[in-house]
Parts: sequence; structure tokens; C-alpha cells
Amino acid sequence: MKTTTYTGGFTQTNGYLVETPAGNLLIDAPEGVADWLAQTGVRVDDVLLTHQHYDHVMDAAALQGGGARLHAFAPYSQELTLEAAARAWGMPIAVEPYRIDSLFQMAQPLNIAGKEILLAHLPGHAADSVIFHLPAEKLVFSGDTLFAGSIGRTDLPGGSTRQLLEGISRHLLSLPADTRVLSGHGPATTIGRETAHNPFLA
Repeated sequence: MKTTTYTGGFTQTNGYLVETPAGNLLIDAPEGVADWLAQTGVRVDDVLLTHQHYDHVMDAAALQGGGARLHAFAPYSQELTLEAAARAWGMPIAVEPYRIDSLFQMAQPLNIAGKEILLAHLPGHAADSVIFHLPAEKLVFSGDTLFAGSIGRTDLPGGSTRQLLEGISRHLLSLPADTRVLSGHGPATTIGRETAHNPFLA
């Protein structure tokens, strides 16, 4: 399995291309990732959304138009993308509408591109936040829940610091210390490093 990071948009959002012999998938759809994939000549069959805040879905419609299937915790809405809230803040954010092809069945592993991916709902930053754990790869995609040295914002609509910290403790800090963490923004880290040094988890 090969994982390549793409970072795009004014919030510098990470998208992750996962290539396997059985197919390719993308974690999140930040701005510019569709053009990047076209330039590299890589076809993506499935896009897994950690959550639907605008910076993670700006290219979702473009990817879907190219034949990729979109998977998420909940159907598309302007409340989840924060478009409705952003207009109230004076930010002219507009996400091209898309449809979610498949909703996650949270109690069941996701078998896709030849990989078994465990799912966990971890709200607090966003109501629809999901993390993707690949035990065989010792890898977790944490979205905007846990970062290197930080955690997700909780001052956005649907946010809750208590929910976020409880979810991180239950679903992330319980993973093996050498599990790599690839988050929605910033560099990679490990569960062990964050357990020992993240000031928000003290």
C-alpha cells in the first residue's frame, strides 16, 4: 500500500491518496486534488470523507463527476459543509453540490481497495466526523480530531470540547503507540507521541 499526501486550499487541508493493487482511494477532497490526480494520471474509485466541512469537500463534486464514489457518515448538506454559517460570518464560501453515494455502516468494517478499514464516529469538531483505522497498516486517518500537538476546533457549529476529548480518548489513544496518525492538517504523528506530548490531552 502506498500513501501520498496532497495539501491544498487556503486552510492547507490534507488529502491522502491510498494506492493498492486492488484499487485506489482518496481520504477527503480538498481544493485542487482533482486536478492533481488528473496530472498524475491516477484514477480514484472511492473517496472517504472524514467529515464534510467545506475545506475537506471542495473537490468532491469534481471527483464524483470523474466517476469516483463518495462515502460519508451523513448526506450532503450546507449545514455540514458550514456554507450556511460562513455566509453569516461574511465568508463567501461556495461548495459545488454533490451527493453521497454510500453512508458508512459504523458497526461494520469497510472493505475497500483490498483493505479492511475500521470506522469510528468521533464528533466534537464536526457532527459527522469519522476516523479510519487500518490495523494491518498501523495507520489511522484522524481527520480534524487529533493533530500533531493539537486537537480540532470545537467553536464551530455542532462543536463540543467534551465530546471531542472523550472520543479521542476512547477511539484514538486506545490504539497501539506506534500507530501512525495522518490528520486533516499538518504533519504526521503517532499515537505514542501525542499521548506523551500533546498539551490538550494532559
